[in-house]
Amino acid sequence: MRWRIFARGGLVCKFGVADVFDTNKYAHDPRTDFMNWSLVDTGTFDYAADAWGYTYGAAVEWYTGRWTLRGGLFDLSIVPNSSELDPRFSQFQWIGEIERRHELWGQPGKIAVTGFLTRGRMGRFDDAVLLSNLTGQPADTAAVRRYQSRTGISFNAEQQVSPDIGVFARAGWARGDIEPYEFSDIDRTLAAGMTVSGKSWGRADDTFGLAGVVNSISGQHKAYLNAGGLGILVGDGKLTNPGPEQILEMYYSLPVQSWRLTFDYQFIANPAYNRDRGPVSVIGTRLRTQF
Repeated sequence: MRWRIFARGGLVCKFGVADVFDTNKYAHDPRTDFMNWSLVDTGTFDYAADAWGYTYGAAVEWYTGRWTLRGGLFDLSIVPNSSELDPRFSQFQWIGEIERRHELWGQPGKIAVTGFLTRGRMGRFDDAVLLSNLTGQPADTAAVRRYQSRTGISFNAEQQVSPDIGVFARAGWARGDIEPYEFSDIDRTLAAGMTVSGKSWGRADDTFGLAGVVNSISGQHKAYLNAGGLGILVGDGKLTNPGPEQILEMYYSLPVQSWRLTFDYQFIANPAYNRDRGPVSVIGTRLRTQF
């Protein structure tokens, strides 16, 4: 049994909540694996961060056998998705996680459950739509924000199938009647995928990844977007034909001298939950090195 306690903040150090919580060996680092946000982390995990992904806070971990318990307290942005953190720490987030490591048929894996409680000035979608109906203006949660709570919970699993193959899955739920605060406009998510080493085709340093994810939002959230509301990343002015956002991503990564080159493809159906848009194909490349 052991403890690990750490705190970061101040003018030099910055704290990335996702460096500690919701980690996954096969889908967590856009520098090396998948690029889509809802595969990098659980899409509903609305973790505290400024617009650049960092915050002030502290976390503690307790290790005992195959189990780990984590907890943390973190500062929120001064307003949702802002580049400026709340200087008084009056808006904050609690995060808790329980993780269990295991072996299946001699191969390592883990499962984890993560929950968050956000306390800050947020707007309810129903209030924003009601005000929009009264004023004739587009719905805007900024006009109806008050101090309240938003919660969410997620499941995260990884499993090595063989030394060359790994699989993962994530699922998440977040309260859908209140606006997300920092991360993404997702109230429900389900994702799964795999990575394969190139060893089986004679290129041991190559990696192939394939994953799919389905994201959705609540009825209140759909009504808000249909009333002209804007979210952190989405908003078309109208959402008369809503549907779940469906994403397929694959990548191939290989070494090029001291660099690592990745080719990435994403297929997105119903982008921003709008059946009248898409499907969209996104082709990307990534070139990375370390010093």
